[in-house]
Amino acid sequence: MAILSVSPFIFTPKPLSPLSSIKSKLSRANYHFPCICSTNHTQREHFPGLKKLESPGNPLSSIGESLSRASLLALLSASLFLVDPALAFKGGGPYGSEVTRGQDLTGKDFSGKTLIKQDFKTSILRQANFKGAKLVGASFFDADLTGADLSDADLRSVDFSLANVTKANLSNANLEGALATGNTSFRGSTITGADFTDVPLRDDQREYLCKVADGVNPTTGNATRDTLFCG
Repeated sequence: MAILSVSPFIFTPKPLSPLSSIKSKLSRANYHFPCICSTNHTQREHFPGLKKLESPGNPLSSIGESLSRASLLALLSASLFLVDPALAFKGGGPYGSEVTRGQDLTGKDFSGKTLIKQDFKTSILRQANFKGAKLVGASFFDADLTGADLSDADLRSVDFSLANVTKANLSNANLEGALATGNTSFRGSTITGADFTDVPLRDDQREYLCKVADGVNPTTGNATRDTLFCG
């Protein structure tokens, strides 16, 4: 009977090629790794593949441009928060160049400015100066105007709902059609020459204002007491 002789199989791992050898092989194979980056003329000549990456129709090129634009917009947006909110009246429009809603603008000077439909909702405007300002349609909803100077201001259709207008100066201000609902308070305010035509006031508000009302509005020619229907 024949005896089958089987030699044992011995696995000998092949040593790994050194890194320098791998680089050499890749170089001989003329293999290039793509790089999404800015290149100069010389690099484009030595690496033709880069031209394709930078071509207008290449999606990678479009992604790079989009990322650049997004970064620029992010920087511009962040810079807006570094602007003093008191400069909001510059630039025009209903909100100006900066938001004035919910800001602390105590003692700020807005005198003589055009602030049509400006949003001052819930802002702190103690002792702020609005003398002669044009505030048609602006909103002071729930704002604190304690001690503010609103004399000679155009306050037509302004929203004073829930606003604190105590100890303010409303001399010669034109408040035609303004809103003064809720807990709007004019306690201690000077209203000589102010025009309250078509301002919806509670009975207790009207009664208080009639006690201190006098003068004639220089713009409309209406007597303050007449606009309040004082007896």
